[in-house]
Amino acid sequence: MPLIIYAEDDPLMGEIVRETLAEDGHIVGIVPDGNQALAAIKAKKPDLVILDCSMPELPGVEVLRKLRLSPEFYDMPVLMLTARTSINDMDLAFQAGADDYLKKPFEPAELLNAVEDLLKASNRKPRKRC
Repeated sequence: MPLIIYAEDDPLMGEIVRETLAEDGHIVGIVPDGNQALAAIKAKKPDLVILDCSMPELPGVEVLRKLRLSPEFYDMPVLMLTARTSINDMDLAFQAGADDYLKKPFEPAELLNAVEDLLKASNRKPRKRC
């Protein structure tokens, strides 16, 4: 089962995403800000990271930039899942190294498809769990 870290400061949105992905067999850890996201990523080495753009402490795009500068995490698949809908915000995310960008609100199937596509395209192998 793939492990996903989701950085989201809205608890309700966090639960919606967790439930959607859990129904498809994913394990999702939710953290409320960018600093905790970086700590969780370093500690857990997930198969995929999902970031909200607007978070306390450290915005999602800054977390993404730090990941792309890290030799250990530069190739980790990252999905931006955000309420920011402007072309400028999307461009900033892709320039920072986002692999995909999904706007809120979203359909569960859209999220599942994006996650599966990123996991398949990744060179990382999902970890096996008992």
